[in-house]
Amino acid sequence: MKRLNIFGFAALVAVFAFAGDYPYTPAALTNVTVTGGFWLPLIETNRLSTLKADFAKCEEARIPNFRNAAARKWGSFKGIPFDDSDVYKVIEGAAYTLATHPDPELEKYVDGVIDAIAGAQEPDGYLYTARTLGYTKKGKKGKIGYGRMGPTRWSYLAHSHEFYNVGHLYEAAVAYWEATGKRTLLDVAIKSADLIDRTFGPAPTQLKDTSGHEEIELALCKLYRSTGEGRYLKLAQFLLDIRGRQNGGLKWDDAVSAQSGELVRGGEMEAKGAYFQTHLPVVKQREAVGHAVRALYLYCGMADVAALAGNREYIAAIDAIWENVAGRKLALNGSVGARHKGESFGANYELPNDTAYLETCAGIGNALWNERMFLMHGDSKYIDVMERALYNGILSGVSLGGDEFFYPNPLASKGGYKRSKWFSCSCCPVNIVRFIPQVAQFAYATRENAAYVNLFMESEATLRLACGKVKIAQKTDYPWSGQVRIDVVPPEDGARFALNVRVPGWCVGRPVPSDLYTQVEPGTPAEFSVKVNGVAIDAAPVKGYCVIDREWKSGDVVEVSMGMQVRRIKAHENVAADKGLLAVERGPIVYCAEGADNGGKAFDATIPADATFVEGAFKIGDRSFPLLKSSNGVTLIPYFLWNNREPGNEMQTWFATGLSE
Repeated sequence: MKRLNIFGFAALVAVFAFAGDYPYTPAALTNVTVTGGFWLPLIETNRLSTLKADFAKCEEARIPNFRNAAARKWGSFKGIPFDDSDVYKVIEGAAYTLATHPDPELEKYVDGVIDAIAGAQEPDGYLYTARTLGYTKKGKKGKIGYGRMGPTRWSYLAHSHEFYNVGHLYEAAVAYWEATGKRTLLDVAIKSADLIDRTFGPAPTQLKDTSGHEEIELALCKLYRSTGEGRYLKLAQFLLDIRGRQNGGLKWDDAVSAQSGELVRGGEMEAKGAYFQTHLPVVKQREAVGHAVRALYLYCGMADVAALAGNREYIAAIDAIWENVAGRKLALNGSVGARHKGESFGANYELPNDTAYLETCAGIGNALWNERMFLMHGDSKYIDVMERALYNGILSGVSLGGDEFFYPNPLASKGGYKRSKWFSCSCCPVNIVRFIPQVAQFAYATRENAAYVNLFMESEATLRLACGKVKIAQKTDYPWSGQVRIDVVPPEDGARFALNVRVPGWCVGRPVPSDLYTQVEPGTPAEFSVKVNGVAIDAAPVKGYCVIDREWKSGDVVEVSMGMQVRRIKAHENVAADKGLLAVERGPIVYCAEGADNGGKAFDATIPADATFVEGAFKIGDRSFPLLKSSNGVTLIPYFLWNNREPGNEMQTWFATGLSE
């Protein structure tokens, strides 16, 4: 079977010429090869360990539901109704792996799982193994009910995850088709989407409701790009526009309202709808509220529909929400979702440390949203936020071995915290396995006759510009080093195009694109420099990029140098949890103190404001990593590595300085 050289966001340019989409296009995943450095071991671990571990766990308690549904074994469902989505996400991760690392044995296994999924689908396209298998749940008083899913199809969309499940199905189906050229899962997705399109919509005979857990909206956009079927884009927009408008809300009752989180408005509490982002029509929303992962998937879907359909109201809404998150609700590790209750955003500046939730899925959702915001606007500030999540709040979610996971990612711990092999709700492990292989794609982008280097990563890429195919190769030890060599090969000598090299905010005095976190001694523009063939050029940024617009020839070399000083970070004065405290960063990496290096004590560690630091190294297994040691004797390691040696250690990222406020 011929493998298609298309992938992810870039699929539209290789398959269909649509009237509109994002102005900027990421590189096709199959056109980027990670060749070494920081990322290659992580991608290989994901391929060789995480993927296998996730499939093994799904074989225990997820995949059998599809096989039993295919055989119509009534009453045999095990688990939670939204467990179907776990299998789809692992298949998506397998697809990205197969796209760059063909593996006949893996592909044969996945084909078998897909056959079970196809067999589980009901004749009209409905696919939800819990209902097909007659799942019921015994209540507290012994009464038999339907748990999260309601007595009939679509009857309890607030909690049923029927749309959420198939949204991940659509993403997996598109990815697998693009990677292998096989249509079985794509045909299942199309049949499902056609059923939902017949059932929901503006016509008098159609249902006017939508899901309590967003995901289907962005997934329908992927299905639209891959099939060219305009109904899917219209359905995505309908499901967005009905939020906050549908008759009677999402089947609200007292139980739902009690779980739905709180939204503060002028001193009054508005619980109804905020948890699900249905408190207002999406075009009127201006603050990130409710369940963080649901919200981030919503914002991704809004961005996709805005790009594809040219909806300016959506853009205005997500622009405002982004400013709210970046300026008031972004944790130091780049993740979001302050509260354990409802896995939700907190109020503005509510950014706790040891009680922070910061779900791994929320870090991933934040990265995916910020990638889309870059594709919309072409500004490096979105990549700054994505990078902070990437190196801190996402990588912390998986062990170096690739088979143990965090669900929440707090910024401090009094001890007793450790990663787990699996969870009853295992959305995070299966989100990791589909996210890590995509990171290489986020490193590069194009627009017309301009190439963008967004992430510094040892890699080779082939980018299609207006002038032809341009090859770029990076050599770097980033994020440990600020030195990057970029070899450029134009389609022919003398070809002119612009190479846009990102100027990271952390390097020039702006660790985040707001005043939420600031450097005590800010970096300056002088700490970012660029040479072309050994000659220094003006690196003054345009929208956060050093623009090198010239006629190129084979053998041209761009050298980037970024200052990697240790920086003390201060939070905005309104962040009560961090008053009088300073964090420590070097480059894009947040550092923490862990009990393993500090006599078992780290939670109350103090580092004076005027402390100096020396660099050293430590080992986890046979791998060596940088550490910092403060002048008062506190040892710091990269935050994402904590809990890899001795689970249950104390940990701290914000340190008292001994100074009174």
